[in-house]
Amino acid sequence: MNPFTFFDWLARWIVTGVFGLSLESRLGASLHFFFFDVPKVMTLLLVISFVVGTLQTWLQPENVRRLLGGKRTFLGNILAAGIGIFTPFCSCSAVPLFIGFLKGGVPLGVTFSYLIAAPMVNEVAMALLWGLFGFKVTAIYVAFGVTLAILGGIAIGLLRLEKWVEPFIWEIQTGSLDDGSPAMPLGQRIREGWRSSREIFGTVWPYIVGGIGVGAGIHGYVPQDLIVRWAGPQNPFAVPIAVIIGVPLYANVAGVLPITEALVGKGLPLGTVLSFTMAVTALSLPEMVILRRVLRPRLLTVFIAVMTAGIIGVGYLFNALMT
Repeated sequence: MNPFTFFDWLARWIVTGVFGLSLESRLGASLHFFFFDVPKVMTLLLVISFVVGTLQTWLQPENVRRLLGGKRTFLGNILAAGIGIFTPFCSCSAVPLFIGFLKGGVPLGVTFSYLIAAPMVNEVAMALLWGLFGFKVTAIYVAFGVTLAILGGIAIGLLRLEKWVEPFIWEIQTGSLDDGSPAMPLGQRIREGWRSSREIFGTVWPYIVGGIGVGAGIHGYVPQDLIVRWAGPQNPFAVPIAVIIGVPLYANVAGVLPITEALVGKGLPLGTVLSFTMAVTALSLPEMVILRRVLRPRLLTVFIAVMTAGIIGVGYLFNALMT
């Protein structure tokens, strides 16, 4: 039995019983989209963020810095990308930890693997993707996101671009991140997981509701032919166009993925809209402004170029695999 059957029934009852609308009408379809997705996504978000929040109690920043500081190319990149899954879902929240790792002596390429993975692949992204597209798409997206983070970090590390990091970072390498409690009882870890879940929920629910609202409008009212003509499977340049459009925008993954669902429902290839999602979350202008404080323009340009090429490649590969 589909665990979300109740939410579907509830949404249908609200649309037909409360509002007296047909599910086939534009407004009825939009409202069904909204009232089905909101409780479904919120439930998954609470559950997954609780699990990840509990696991985060074993990943205190100082312990992470020590773990990554002793690793070099490849193994360090793998660890950093994996750790990025369990840390802040917003790129502008991940950047301060990225700076702290650099100050603590973590290799540059390894820190970039963390920076790439943190905003793209995290508990919020997994909850939303699972709720909107199911387990298969979620697993493929996570695999691609982690792979992109690992390979992007390795590429930047092999280029040996440390000279393009602002000098003051290397001058204060003795800085330390906050210590965490090494012996937290299990009950306290569970309470901390619940606290983290409530905090994440309280932070992102407006973005989720807003994103689902926009997605509902697209689902019910935007002509399918118009969207498919602009970025459908017949346009070979749809993926890079989607990435170019996504870069100037700023929204965390909670706000953009419900819009992604609506675009897919209108006939856009999944890889194209997920490339748009990755561009919004991993190459946002606010993140680039913050990174400019610690990276010289050449290194920032290399990072943007590596990420853009990787995201476009993921989009085309995703499209090929999902056809």
